[in-house]
Amino acid sequence: MRYNTRYKDNNFLTPTIYTQTLSEYVENLKYSALPEKVITRAKLILLSTMGAVFAAKGAPTAEKSCQMALEANGGEGGPATVWGYGKKMSAINAAFAMGAMSDALDWEDCSCTGHPSAGVIPGAWIAAEEKHHSGKDLIAAIVAGYEVYQRIALAVQPSDLQWEDRGWGPASWQIFTALIPACKLYGLDARRTNQAIGMACESSTLPTSFSVRTMSDFKHYEYGYRARDGFLIAKSVEKGIHNNMDGLDDPTCYTGTICGNGGNFSVVEDKNQAIEDAADLTWLTRNLGTEYLILDTLLKPWPADIWSQSSIELVRRLMAEHGIQPDDVAEIVVDPMTADHMHVPANGYASSVQAQFSLPYAIAAAVREPMPGARWYSGAFMQDPEIIAFAQRIKAGPCAPNSDLENFKLFRNRSFPAQKVDILLKNGVQVSGQMDCPPGHPSDMPTLSEAASRFEAQASEASAGGQPDHVRELADKLCDLESVEDIASLSELLS
Repeated sequence: MRYNTRYKDNNFLTPTIYTQTLSEYVENLKYSALPEKVITRAKLILLSTMGAVFAAKGAPTAEKSCQMALEANGGEGGPATVWGYGKKMSAINAAFAMGAMSDALDWEDCSCTGHPSAGVIPGAWIAAEEKHHSGKDLIAAIVAGYEVYQRIALAVQPSDLQWEDRGWGPASWQIFTALIPACKLYGLDARRTNQAIGMACESSTLPTSFSVRTMSDFKHYEYGYRARDGFLIAKSVEKGIHNNMDGLDDPTCYTGTICGNGGNFSVVEDKNQAIEDAADLTWLTRNLGTEYLILDTLLKPWPADIWSQSSIELVRRLMAEHGIQPDDVAEIVVDPMTADHMHVPANGYASSVQAQFSLPYAIAAAVREPMPGARWYSGAFMQDPEIIAFAQRIKAGPCAPNSDLENFKLFRNRSFPAQKVDILLKNGVQVSGQMDCPPGHPSDMPTLSEAASRFEAQASEASAGGQPDHVRELADKLCDLESVEDIASLSELLS
């Protein structure tokens, strides 16, 4: 039943069908209809995200989130396996743990709307493991998650004025990331998926990132909460609810409210500004089924903020190419830098989020520890005097700094902020380099073999060094996911 008292003059039906169209897309999407490049991209993102979770083992957020999930679970037991730890839990509790762990090192993917992989990948895997789905089913669910999440997120992106006034809130639309794959793999039809989307609209968070403004590690847990909520909603709908349909079509439910006007332009002084701030609902179904937005994802080569990637890569390449040692460096100049990303506290960094949003720290950490992992964001590492001293040698160049908003606009247009690095040596020599897009940008994707090699390195680090046989076996299985008949058959390889 579709019924909404707001539209009594239209037989109580919403006049648009965006939510239903997306829901039918989720139900009907088939692996067999996907282009090969989309299938490959789904596997690349899976390898990247799972590797980031394995690498996070031992990091404070990973340890705490796994323990919290175990407590909520009443101890071990359930159909879902927490990556890196091998703990068995309910799908809901595993989703919390792995959602938080996906963001713990800030090493998951990044799109122009946030971090979809932190929910889509663990959410799809957990549901596939729980329901004994195949690798092909898992790939289709990953694609469905990306295509729906990206369109919802793009529809409600803040205007420039909203961005400056209250910031950016990707944790709000993050709730759709785990929800959509769960709906698909739970076998929910379009009507029930429509209901689930409506529940997610009502369960979303504030359209701002307060945790980032305060540099709180709570940011990581938000991704766990949103993944958990997605599963709670999918299971609620699976059990059965009444109506609650067309949530994206009603401006008082989500799309209008998240953009600040609730669809009611009469209550604002400047109607033109209200229209600019309004959601762009055309994004919800734009080129759905023909244009794959999963292809716009960037896979980070380094565990740090997206705008640090080019600089880290340039510094590492220049130092290797010219045989430069850390003690040789007098100063590193980055141009242009990103505003508010150059902080270097004299006594070190108090939280992983504070360090992850610091370009100088990211460069210093990469110089000190080229194989990154949980150690990058340990308290001892973030307060190491040598790392802090090196970070203090990293300066902003003469160009005006870019803002996050300017950078994301470039990324949304399938470009990226170009960056130049000058390394000034103590002997007076200067070496320089420039980069338009870092490795992992949609225009410079790794091969499946390269992604598998990095995954093996990340997972081996989590296994206390070496390269256990099960890590190589798991990498091979992920590269050939189409041949896996039951995702649950891989459970023993996840610890």
